Amino acid sequence: MSKLQQAFGNIDIYLFDQLLKGTFDNCRDVLDAGCGGGRNIIYFLQNGFNIHGIDPNAEAVEQVKQLAATFAPKLPADNFRVAAAEALPYEDNIFDLVISSAVLHFANDHNHFDAMLRSMWRVLKPGGYLFARLASTIGIADKVQELGNGRYVLPDGSQRYLVDEDMLMEYTVDLGGELFEPIKTTNVQGLRCMTTWCLRKTGNKQQPSPAKKPSKTLF
Repeated sequence: MSKLQQAFGNIDIYLFDQLLKGTFDNCRDVLDAGCGGGRNIIYFLQNGFNIHGIDPNAEAVEQVKQLAATFAPKLPADNFRVAAAEALPYEDNIFDLVISSAVLHFANDHNHFDAMLRSMWRVLKPGGYLFARLASTIGIADKVQELGNGRYVLPDGSQRYLVDEDMLMEYTVDLGGELFEPIKTTNVQGLRCMTTWCLRKTGNKQQPSPAKKPSKTLF
């Protein structure tokens, strides 16, 4: 195993990019909302962060607890819980960073997406960061088949809830956030597109310009 892999694990490449830039250096309290087996938390475990994780899969949470016991034995085991992203078991405004990697595109419909996103935003401190990777129509809008209520069939045959850039920018304004990185999308040979959406919670809500009416209702 290489030193990089020991230090960061099989981390999302765009989350790795933010760590290299030092964006999250002062983010002590971190939540991985949809942590799975813990691929994105190795660095945080080894570097003294108060890292929490939730996932609806109980087996994944047990795996993460074992990972934490190895790399951060002083971290409380109950930092990792079985829970849904739309019903986070935390008080408001307690995390400096919320990570949502390959989670939001599993929304069942518009309402479910909205509930997950607002739940993550609720637990984020003012000035805190939301790092989200999710599937989108950006770059493949002519190749996806719409099923309704935000769900699509992708060219790779999978079904996902998909966003587009207008929707992400509308949510950025509606939530009271600002982009701390431009929206970036990776196109995987026209089969699927994964978009990185990086927000900071400013609390300064604005109304969309009359010239740019929301293309989708924000629930």
